[in-house]
Amino acid sequence: MYLFFENFFVSSGASIISKTTSAPIELWRIQRQNPFIPHSTIKSVVKKEGIRYLWKGNGINLIKGIPQYSINYALFRKIDNTIDNKLISGIASGSCSIGLIYPLETTRSYLSLQTNKNKYNGILDVLRKTPVKNLYNGFGMSLFGFGTFSGFLFYFQDKIKKEYPSLNPLSGGIASTLALTISYPTDLLRRRLQLQSFDSSVPVYNGAKDMIKKIYKSEGLFGFYRGLFPNYCKSFIQWSIHFYMLQQIHYLTEKSKRSL
Repeated sequence: MYLFFENFFVSSGASIISKTTSAPIELWRIQRQNPFIPHSTIKSVVKKEGIRYLWKGNGINLIKGIPQYSINYALFRKIDNTIDNKLISGIASGSCSIGLIYPLETTRSYLSLQTNKNKYNGILDVLRKTPVKNLYNGFGMSLFGFGTFSGFLFYFQDKIKKEYPSLNPLSGGIASTLALTISYPTDLLRRRLQLQSFDSSVPVYNGAKDMIKKIYKSEGLFGFYRGLFPNYCKSFIQWSIHFYMLQQIHYLTEKSKRSL
């Protein structure tokens, strides 16, 4: 149990640094996935709200991201120590972690895509105004999607680290790019379902099957990969920093233990 909490807090530190660094790209990513939302461009945010609002949603992103990624990492290490399978361990830990914090994930999307606080004044306001059912829109898709991403992320990161040690500082970024290529459509579909009750500009879908049909009919195959490039940029930066910081914090922790 001690090791679980140690891994939890190590990942918390890495998450704070990596997520805050990549926050403006994260905002760009969400905007490109949902271009029908009014004023959903970086240029519009800077013009109407100011440069500091490129980090809007980062507060809730940290509040939800720290427990999500810390639980994910700590569970992954615990499960992998038992079954020694990076892919399955990552899928299981990823699904559990996103399941535990999902209403905060929906809250983050709402706060990131509003303009000048025209809908909500903060995290508690979203939770107070939004029915519980709506906070869980896209939940099933997210369990499957983030579980898949997490599994391939840890699998590829381990392979790159072992077989290409010279790429070690970038192993997390490369692994996330590969994992994202496999899992990306689920992230877009989940976000569209999440936003069903957010704004009248959001296309209305009668479940996942109806959404897939409508996206394919109106946008073609490209519609399922809308916003992929910003996602590549964000993930490469975030996960390169994240895994590098994990290694550094683990090193400092072990060094501190030896000096006691």
